[in-house]
Amino acid sequence: MANTYTQCYFHLVFAVKNRYALIKREWKAELEKYITGIVQNNRHKMLAIYAMPDHIHILIGYNVNQLIPDLVEEIKTSSNSWINDGKLSGINFQWQRGYGAFTHSRSKISIVARYISSQEEHHKTKPFKTEYLEILEKNQIEFKNEYLFDFFGDVNGWG
Repeated sequence: MANTYTQCYFHLVFAVKNRYALIKREWKAELEKYITGIVQNNRHKMLAIYAMPDHIHILIGYNVNQLIPDLVEEIKTSSNSWINDGKLSGINFQWQRGYGAFTHSRSKISIVARYISSQEEHHKTKPFKTEYLEILEKNQIEFKNEYLFDFFGDVNGWG
């Protein structure tokens, strides 16, 4: 539509099913490239991505012509197949149900991108559950514990 302008940024977060540390350092960069391709093929702009062994953070410039649930479903479904077809994880790989999607203003994009790119350092002192609950609280999102990711204790980094 003519004379329609948008500027939206989303920080997406989701976890490996059962929080298993299945994302290996040896293929993490290829996974990030693969997901970047999905994001870009859907006409979003990849601003930052970082996969930890048990979860992933993605920051995008959002194309409002696609619903966030549809984008996340495509990322999860396609990357599940890519990982499983390549026999990368050693067992059947799946993402957990659900995800977090948080909006940010343009003025905060560099801060969020730095936060995402420093995930490995960040998780030396803070487990994912604590991080995720802080994000929910910071964004004033009401939640029920039974609908959160399955948190089975701390995950020991890269395997």
